[in-house]
Amino acid sequence: MNILVEATRGDHRADGRFVLLVVDDDESVGAALVAQLADHRVRGHHFPHAAEALLATGALQPDAAVVAAGLGTMSSADLVRLLSGRAGIPTVVGVGDDDGSVAVAALKAGATAGVRRPYRAEEVLPILRAIRPDTSGALDPPIELGGLRVDPATFEVSLDGRSVALPLKEFKLLYFFMSHAERTVTREQLLTAVWGGVPDDSSNTLTVHIKRLRRRLALDGDQPPVIVTVRGLGYRFVPAAAPAAPRSS
Repeated sequence: MNILVEATRGDHRADGRFVLLVVDDDESVGAALVAQLADHRVRGHHFPHAAEALLATGALQPDAAVVAAGLGTMSSADLVRLLSGRAGIPTVVGVGDDDGSVAVAALKAGATAGVRRPYRAEEVLPILRAIRPDTSGALDPPIELGGLRVDPATFEVSLDGRSVALPLKEFKLLYFFMSHAERTVTREQLLTAVWGGVPDDSSNTLTVHIKRLRRRLALDGDQPPVIVTVRGLGYRFVPAAAPAAPRSS
């Protein structure tokens, strides 16, 4: 069967979700991956038949695809060749215990990487981030602590319901702090997470950005979130305390 696949490109949905095509003729395995990734802002679409998946690519415009190596409805190598080569969709091949030679053929056909099957979200997510770094923020869930909320898909920040405008580097700092709330993080960890390494003027760069972030978060609330300096180690983010419940009379 000759199926024409439209060239596609992730269209960055209004809700910020990463769109993933999952082609696996085992209903339970494919559906399980979709369910696991839903908590990570991935909008997964499972298709047990390769032909149905191909027909849906134009409408779905997936950011990436996961294809089981041992497909029964089409050669996984042929499907990878259509998705990756013709449609430009980065494709990952799911490899089971007995799929060695088939997986090799799929990788030669253009698959970006292989991942163990049955799938585990913690193994699939890093691959998706690597193959679509422009949409990797969509894979991280919003965090809300003590009235402060950050959404990496939209780069929106709010404190007690009020919008807080942050430049990108300060947003990344805040998201990293909130992801490690109440834990001491080193300067090196922060520099790697936000700048991808340690710049030449790392000491001043980090100090200035944290100073600015502290100032932006110190709004008129009674208990704003605090970034504490841990001398000789790094910093610790302390969320604002939740307001006490009113006493009943």
